Amino acid sequence: MALSYDIELLRSASPEDARQLARLLGQLADDADAPGDEDMEAIFSQPNVSVVVARHHGEIVGCGILVTFEVLTGRRAIIEDVVVAEEYRRRGIGRAIIGSCLDVARQARRRDVDLTSRPKRVAANRLYQQIGFVKRETNVYRIVLEA
Repeated sequence: MALSYDIELLRSASPEDARQLARLLGQLADDADAPGDEDMEAIFSQPNVSVVVARHHGEIVGCGILVTFEVLTGRRAIIEDVVVAEEYRRRGIGRAIIGSCLDVARQARRRDVDLTSRPKRVAANRLYQQIGFVKRETNVYRIVLEA
């Protein structure tokens, strides 16, 4: 039997939504800090941030975030924090979340959309390529700033 789920653009997060999102982020990266109430308020108060979730019987089982921005070279977007709960993977939820993020980007007239994915996430990388994302030959750098 096919799994039923709803894709939703989340405009604010209830305390229960925040708890469920924090649980999901723990599956994305071992070093991910759970977002607190202030973090959630900051995320949802930004008009250029769209949080897409998948719900199964009311529970958030997947999410992705689209961030839109303008730079001198164009109107761009990046997809971040895509994760589906382990027990719900391989059921089309990740594809639906990415599709919804891309719909929001199109509506915002973005020129292109980037995302990054760790090489060890083999299934996720395969999905992104199936959707049409092309691996770029570029280097990604990060510096950790002291708080």
